[in-house]
Amino acid sequence: MLQIGLDAGGTSTRATVVTTDGECVGYARSSGGNPISSGKIGASSAILDAIESALTRANATLSDVSVIVAAMAGGSADDSRDWLIEPLADRDFTGTVAWESDLLATYFSGTFSSFGYAIVSGTGAAVIRVEDGQIARTSDGLGWLLGDAGSGFWIGHNVALAVMSDIDGRGPSTALTPRLLEALGISTEGARVQGRSPALPRLITALYDMRPVQLAQFAPLAFSEPEDAVSRGILESAGSLLAHSVEAVHTENGPLVIGGSVLAQTGRLAETFAARLAAQGIEPAIVRVADGAVGSAVLALREAGVDITASVFRRVTDSVARMR
Repeated sequence: MLQIGLDAGGTSTRATVVTTDGECVGYARSSGGNPISSGKIGASSAILDAIESALTRANATLSDVSVIVAAMAGGSADDSRDWLIEPLADRDFTGTVAWESDLLATYFSGTFSSFGYAIVSGTGAAVIRVEDGQIARTSDGLGWLLGDAGSGFWIGHNVALAVMSDIDGRGPSTALTPRLLEALGISTEGARVQGRSPALPRLITALYDMRPVQLAQFAPLAFSEPEDAVSRGILESAGSLLAHSVEAVHTENGPLVIGGSVLAQTGRLAETFAARLAAQGIEPAIVRVADGAVGSAVLALREAGVDITASVFRRVTDSVARMR
């Protein structure tokens, strides 16, 4: 029998089909499969598309599959899952459907160790400690309003704040200002408005027209100006905050799997992150992963009762890489 791991994110979904010995025989991508961001109908459609395409590559059907594990944000929530279970049943799937956290899929994409840590720093940010192969402790991942410290949103928000302060005269001049104005197509020409730069009300309107989480799109501006003092300060603060989230769950050294675009960047943020951990005596073996595809397959194998040994993990990792 076959197993399917689903790494269902807000932007894209990855379906990985594996045999019980860990060989990837099918892989496909589709659009966002998280019901929170895509809606249940959209998420179901994206997941089914990914499954169908992956099974086509595997020359198989759902009748050949015993287990499907869906790894996604909020994967352990107790809300109704009929939005996926029912359409799978309509397609004659009679096996097991299980849900896991996307953070755990990220972790098992980098290691098969039953103890360790994972940090995901993309639009949001969260850290987990894994014990006996399960999430034992989580830090942050609280969303843009209450947390996600050091995330892409946090950086982008601070870029916007710094530019506002520069234009308003409350903060230092920064190279981020022309970069942000250019990105939004905002001109500085025209008469002053109530004693303010004409760019300020235009910027206010543009930013308030966005959903808050969309501020994450401005995070790359900070990375693009590494010599700017304001930009450097934002990146150093972000690195320190991410390290603090690791410290909150750390008990002893173990592998640290890193996912997401923020810590994938080299430079000031990553250096600050590593330096703060080292100052606290935290010296993990760092493994970087692109996504949770391998981990979702590992979780599907585990759900099917397969013992995840070093050789099985290596086979999954290597064969998924070949199928991408």
